Amino acid sequence: MKKRYSFNILLLLILLGLSSCISRKDIRYLQPSESLTINEEGLVPYNVPEYRVTKGDILTLNVVTTPKGDAAQFYSSLNTSSSGTGTQQSAGGAAGGQSGGAGGNGGNATFYFNGLKVDSNGEVNIFGIGYVKAEGRTVEDMTKEIQTRVNENFLQGKSEVRLNLDGIRYYILGDIETTGVTGEKTAYVTQLNIMQALAMNGGLNRTVDRKSITIHRKYPEGIKTAKLDLTREDAMNSPYYWLQNGDIIYLNTNGKSINGFGKEPLQVLTTGVSLITTVMSIYLILKTL
Repeated sequence: MKKRYSFNILLLLILLGLSSCISRKDIRYLQPSESLTINEEGLVPYNVPEYRVTKGDILTLNVVTTPKGDAAQFYSSLNTSSSGTGTQQSAGGAAGGQSGGAGGNGGNATFYFNGLKVDSNGEVNIFGIGYVKAEGRTVEDMTKEIQTRVNENFLQGKSEVRLNLDGIRYYILGDIETTGVTGEKTAYVTQLNIMQALAMNGGLNRTVDRKSITIHRKYPEGIKTAKLDLTREDAMNSPYYWLQNGDIIYLNTNGKSINGFGKEPLQVLTTGVSLITTVMSIYLILKTL
């Protein structure tokens, strides 16, 4: 009877350990899904949302002119930098398009002090032009308006407006075992999906629940929250699969990592054997009393 009782305890511990172990399906990315949307050519269509400027954003504006600086009178001479082929005017931006990356310390200081800040009214104030509506508009739309207003002051084709954000700035927040991934990040690309972002930061370890990645995205109206299951390939159909400036990615901890015996099968076995040994030791001590 006692042997059968001990066997039942052992079997229960083994089943509990197996159910607590993280399986291959829990960690494999983009597994086949019947709900994946593809076009007639068998391709997954791009679902990249267009970023719209919000209050608090910072932009950089460069006006590139001809060698003699046809636009030099428009901006302060302090912002003029000459080169062998032409002159570039910088209005509230980093001259020459220079922009430092974020080192996880709260952004690029040069960009912050010299950039065009979207004020509480949703506008930017550009020297020589005045206030330009920014909130709710795309960078491309703003560029066209600024170019039109610059052309009113100079000959057509003698200047080029270049308006940009400081790359795609996003944030990753996870548990203590993902400190290598956590932090403020900047990617100097025009498009960035979440798989690319995670790859740039070394990928995810087994403690992260790939089925429950939370993304907070800011809009002019407020913040929206979405969930992504990165183990399913239909995640590529979500507009949140493509990151936008200011996105916050929360890496939720897998419940099996919290409540289970260990992240690896060997850890499960080792912990299980240790637990059985402890239980049996306590049983033998109590039996001798």
